[in-house]
Amino acid sequence: MQWMELVRTRRAWGAAAMAIAVLVICAQLFAAQGAGTEPKKSFLNPAGLSTPRGYTHVVSVEGGRTVFIAGQVSLNAKGELIGKGDLRAQATQVYENLKTALAAVGATPADVVKLNTYVVNLNPEALATVREVRGRAFPQQNPPASTLVGVTALANPDFLIEIEAIAVIR
Repeated sequence: MQWMELVRTRRAWGAAAMAIAVLVICAQLFAAQGAGTEPKKSFLNPAGLSTPRGYTHVVSVEGGRTVFIAGQVSLNAKGELIGKGDLRAQATQVYENLKTALAAVGATPADVVKLNTYVVNLNPEALATVREVRGRAFPQQNPPASTLVGVTALANPDFLIEIEAIAVIR
């Protein structure tokens, strides 16, 4: 009887050791997938598409950590509306808020790969204003993929612009 118990115990220990070894190897492989590596970003404007102004048609990313930033509006840190009725002032505050949100995770505007911008009553003048302010906030080379949408209203009737972002960082 003691002999059989010894065999079972050795088998159990062998199976446990094998399971631990598999778990350690899996953990090492998982940790190695992009750990400490710089994400590889590719910015493409394929032939057959129009030449973009201030954005990139296609951005692909390999590795890194993806960060999603909720739509930012023109409220300062105290929750006060900045630039009531002034799209340029609101857009400037929104981009400052985006920079603050990015900095909270160690990112910069250069790490942003996608922007969605919503502008109330979008027209050619508003479009020019948004492009001007965006051009000061983001790198001219390799700007993020971007969508600009005209809307009838945002969450607060005084908001004229809202921008959400996706960034990829190390």
